[in-house]
Amino acid sequence: MSPIRTPSRRTVTLGLAAALLSACGGRPARLAAGPADTAPDPALLPQPNPGWDAWVAAFRGRAAARGISAATLDTAFADAGFLPGVIERDRNQTEFTRTLEDYLAIAASDERLALGRAAFARHRGALSAIEARYGVPAHVVAAVWGLESRYGTRMGDIPVVSATSTLAYEGRRGAFFEAQLMAALRILQSGDTVPSNMTGSWAGAMGHTQFIPTTYEAFAVDFTGDGRRDIWSDDPSDALASTANHFADHGWRQGQPWGMEVVLPAGLDAGLLGRGKTRAISDWNARGVRTPAGQPIPDYGSAAILVPQAGGPAFMAFRNFEVIARYNNAVSYVIGVGHLSDRLAGGPPLSGSFPPDAAGLTIADRKALQAGLNRAGFDAGTPDGVIGSGTRAAIEAYQSANGLPVTGTASRELLGRLR
Repeated sequence: MSPIRTPSRRTVTLGLAAALLSACGGRPARLAAGPADTAPDPALLPQPNPGWDAWVAAFRGRAAARGISAATLDTAFADAGFLPGVIERDRNQTEFTRTLEDYLAIAASDERLALGRAAFARHRGALSAIEARYGVPAHVVAAVWGLESRYGTRMGDIPVVSATSTLAYEGRRGAFFEAQLMAALRILQSGDTVPSNMTGSWAGAMGHTQFIPTTYEAFAVDFTGDGRRDIWSDDPSDALASTANHFADHGWRQGQPWGMEVVLPAGLDAGLLGRGKTRAISDWNARGVRTPAGQPIPDYGSAAILVPQAGGPAFMAFRNFEVIARYNNAVSYVIGVGHLSDRLAGGPPLSGSFPPDAAGLTIADRKALQAGLNRAGFDAGTPDGVIGSGTRAAIEAYQSANGLPVTGTASRELLGRLR
């Protein structure tokens, strides 16, 4: 069971969640938020494109010069093709951001927690062994799994060779995607997997914890000892160990938490807050920072304090916060992983509350609005308090059916009508 440990490569671009945040529509970080569609998108099926054909012909020469065999190239491109839907997703990305409250409502939803606890129980033995080998807590590794692929239920089914070659040919980020394609070919040549199994997101992120090919090359391990670094298998052991290997390589400190929720004293200088503004715990304690239970902060080393959403909870970020950030540098993602890991380990929900949104609605109000739409026959999905496209569509349908201006906007007036 000895892993194939690759040399440290601290500058390697990480998985899709780190390298291509725009893949989730410009959001701070990607979340696997629901079941995959069952009907294939025709735009994600190979389509004739003479330009792509010519690009691949030229690329084969570059790949051969880099040591890729003709047999590997023939096998990799045998069923590959140009995918217009990949370019569409790359070019048409809605620019919006989730609040931390919304992000955490999805990241640590009751459904995701239930799925995570069940997945953790099924793979407790492997997760414990991974923790023993790499020193990264099992619940932290499981939380990454939960956020990246919903515990292996949403790993993506787009062929990586087709996706990366399409995006390399398209050219907007041609050098980046050609590097991913070249790495994918080296992975195939090594025998770790075959083209039909090498599937992932539209931008080439693969497996249970969504490694892009260059990240795979740097950090993937054969934890099961079967001679292959198989991050796609029904058995997630290799993928989970690869994530732990990534964290360990970037300096995970055993015995130190990622961070924790804290309560700030009135009048604390806001200039002291912010990522990178670390201070000794004795200093923070002297200034009156406390745990939600009112106790002094345990000394896990110097830490910064963040308030990512104005008026919302404060978080103390220890060194391991930055280790998670090497996987995905978005603050919301790191807190999402950290909070989900705490909940999977039996910890409580956040103590602090978030302020009402721009419409004056709290998360409880938004859940009540969604429940009201469902009762009225307009499907807003599971009431989670997050006003996404499904809820907006339900609001529009309700407004249209009731002779109201169709805005798709949640409001206190609408909530009053639905109670």
